[in-house]
Order: sequence, then C-alpha cells, then structure tokens
Amino acid sequence: MIHFVGAGPGAPDLITVRGQRLLQEADQVIYAGSLVNPELLKLTKEGCRIYNSAVMTLEEVLFQMQEGEEKGWMTVRLHTGDPSLYGAVREQMDRLDELGISYDSCPGVSLRLAVRPRRWNLEYTLPDVSQSVVITRMEGRNPCAGKGKSTLLCRASVHYGVFLSAGLLKELEAERSGRRICSGNSGSHRL
Repeated sequence: MIHFVGAGPGAPDLITVRGQRLLQEADQVIYAGSLVNPELLKLTKEGCRIYNSAVMTLEEVLFQMQEGEEKGWMTVRLHTGDPSLYGAVREQMDRLDELGISYDSCPGVSLRLAVRPRRWNLEYTLPDVSQSVVITRMEGRNPCAGKGKSTLLCRASVHYGVFLSAGLLKELEAERSGRRICSGNSGSHRL
C-alpha cells in the first residue's frame, strides 16, 4: 500500500501522530526533497529506502512505488504540509488507479493552520474583522482556474493565505499596493 503523508509545515514535531507512525513503519519513503524537512527522515527505521522526488520524474516515482508493491513493501509518499492543498497528488493517484495499486492519504498540518496563530498568537476569524479565510495562489507556471487572478476573490472581511508564491512576491505586492480590486456595500479595498 502507498500512504500519501503530509509532512506538516516544516518543524519535525508538527507532523501528525499517524504520519509519524507511518514513517517509522515504512520500507521505503519517497519524499519531496525541495519542500520537506529532511529531519523527518530520521524517523525511518534502519534499512528504509529513501528517495528524493525533487530529482525524479513522475515515471521514476511511480516505478519505485510499483516496485515496492511487487516486493510487499510499505511505501510512504511524503509531501509537504497537507497534500490536499497544492500537493500535486491527484496525478499520482490517477496513475496508481490505472496500475491497480491501493493507496490512502494521511492529512498533514497545513501551513495555514500552523504559522499565523502560533507565530503571532492571532486568530484567523474575529467578529467585525474577518469571518472568512481564502486559500489561493498567484498565477505562475500553472494558470489559476476561473478568471485566473487571486485578487478577484477580494471581500472586505477576508484573510488570505497565498500559497506557492514566494517567487512572485513583487507581483503580489503590485496587486496589493497599486490596484483597486473590489468594491461593494462596504466600499473599495486594496489587498
């Protein structure tokens, strides 16, 4: 069986208990090396095979998964944060379905839940401040669905979590500072 496991927001002690257990039991781990804290790999048992998917193609990742299945190994596919948010797991799951390989998903602690409340001791939602949280990303290498602009979602009482956009900070700042992006009963707002 393939276990898709969310590694959490980075700190090794923020992985879920289930995710930690799966790492400890795994015969092989295929981890997102450009995103996952390598300290988590210290949880694996002696002899566990470890592969860095940052230097692998999708075909190579699937080959390792299939080989593990044929040998009766338990495989952990370790993604950052929570794989259900920008985790790029659907294409892997679709291919595993085609190969007849079973899998499950172990959610991780998403960055949206870990950083802001912990670091700044703040709440996401407060009466008369914000009653909604929008998770979005800037349009980059992959186009966004719908109109394609994160700013089209603007509302007066919304906090934004902008993911996968560290390389687009100048563009985000330009949208935030220069453009009037929405209007309504509560007036116009800038991001």
